[in-house]
Amino acid sequence: MAGFDHGPNEPGEQENHETISRNTRLGLILFTVYLLLYGGFVFLNTFSPAKMEVVVFAGLNLAIVYGFTLIIAAFVLAIIYGWMCRNDVASSGSSNQEDA
Repeated sequence: MAGFDHGPNEPGEQENHETISRNTRLGLILFTVYLLLYGGFVFLNTFSPAKMEVVVFAGLNLAIVYGFTLIIAAFVLAIIYGWMCRNDVASSGSSNQEDA
């Protein structure tokens, strides 16, 4: 079978420590946001399950609306993380200095 002799897997560019630190901090912040949303969902289900039965939108109860909101929030936070981590800190800083 041809095509399986691709050679060793060598890493491309190495990210600098500042970029890794910024991306990690951003990831933890977004994780905390989602954790608070999910914690609210669990808290309501645990301590006030009757509130989850209240119809809030188009015949859907709060449990369904909150659940779909959690799914959408996870997707949106992932898009935000990917968008904000797309550039290297050093390269974005040097391009701003070249423009000045």
